[in-house]
Amino acid sequence: MSPETVEIAFGRSQLPVRLPPGAQPVLIRKRPLPKLPDPHAAVRAALDAGDLRGRARGAQSACILICDITRPVPNHLFLRPMIEDICEAGVPREAITVLVATGLHRPNEGAELAELVGDDWVMRHVRVENHFARNDDDHIDLGVTRGRGVPVRLDRRFVNADLRIATGLVEPHFMAGWSGGRKVVAPGIAHHTTIRTFHSARFMEDPLAVQCNLVGNPLHEEQLEIVGMLGGVLALNTVIDEDRDLAFVNFGEIVATHLTAVEFVAAATAVPVGRQFATVLTSAAGYPLDKTYYQTVKGMVTPLDILAPGGTLIIASACSEGFGSSEFREAQTRLVELGPERFLATLTAKSLAEVDEWQTEMQLKPMRAGRVQLYTTGLDAEGRRITGVEMIASVDDAVAASLARHNDPSLAVIPEGPYVVPLRG
Repeated sequence: MSPETVEIAFGRSQLPVRLPPGAQPVLIRKRPLPKLPDPHAAVRAALDAGDLRGRARGAQSACILICDITRPVPNHLFLRPMIEDICEAGVPREAITVLVATGLHRPNEGAELAELVGDDWVMRHVRVENHFARNDDDHIDLGVTRGRGVPVRLDRRFVNADLRIATGLVEPHFMAGWSGGRKVVAPGIAHHTTIRTFHSARFMEDPLAVQCNLVGNPLHEEQLEIVGMLGGVLALNTVIDEDRDLAFVNFGEIVATHLTAVEFVAAATAVPVGRQFATVLTSAAGYPLDKTYYQTVKGMVTPLDILAPGGTLIIASACSEGFGSSEFREAQTRLVELGPERFLATLTAKSLAEVDEWQTEMQLKPMRAGRVQLYTTGLDAEGRRITGVEMIASVDDAVAASLARHNDPSLAVIPEGPYVVPLRG
């Protein structure tokens, strides 16, 4: 790339963006993470350090949670050795279930499920199944949380297992602070009433329910209580670098190991920038996160701390799978028809959010902050209309126009989108 060109994640590759003469780009990336020289050996060491075989002895059944296709978790590295350890400890192979923690996302099936698992041996030797949040009979009622009265109903395959393991990727999350760990349990395998309570306005509008924050974060606190209600949950946590290579892995008790992984990744991911910008160019992090417009909203929210009031946020997302769920499409339609203020007013009185409308509620944040422009190749005309943001045909032209409009040659460029959290302080 020439000095006048930058690249941002887009689909399965990179989108080159040519900058106008005189532009002064500030590239904002994660601090470099050291790649683990032997990822398989690192996984083996983590499982041994956490004594998986010892913890599995005496168990008659096991359930391993994995994230769905929207998260690039390196499942191919750890599922087989984990299952082999559990079998060596005496758990029958037919009593082991790998459960995709879909939350309220669609199931992963066929070739997509095979891609997600990443290991034919696993697909052949144990049950690999999806969680369905709307199937009432699939869940066990554990009561309500003491803190905020969240109804707790979780997938019985996990609740009833003697050995329970959550696996996932630890990265910034725009509501829960950080992904992974306790979040794979709830909302990952929760009933829709639990998930919809989490995503009601009383949680979403809480100023502490933001990225990279766990202190006082109501979602995090409720998730911790839910894990405590279950008791005896283990976790394998991973951190990957910009190349999607393994940089960190640990295994053990879910809360402690998750916090250790957060400490590792926070130093690299939360990037002090020291200023705000009238123009911010970002991405939805490329595949698989930018498969839908639903997930694209995350990339709009993450850089808000460095967007100057009234500034322009330009985001590129392939949306290769289209818009998202029918419920999200309906929520976006209401946003466009009602306008932001009236749409928000319809949410605040609800104790249960409608499915997927919380993502529309999160989109209100960048819309209040400034001008949002979207470049995509994957939405039809109606999908483009109900995004509620300004569509652009060329990122190059949009950047040039924004720099001219704000009379400011500087711009922030965030190639990896929501996987990087830029901070003005």
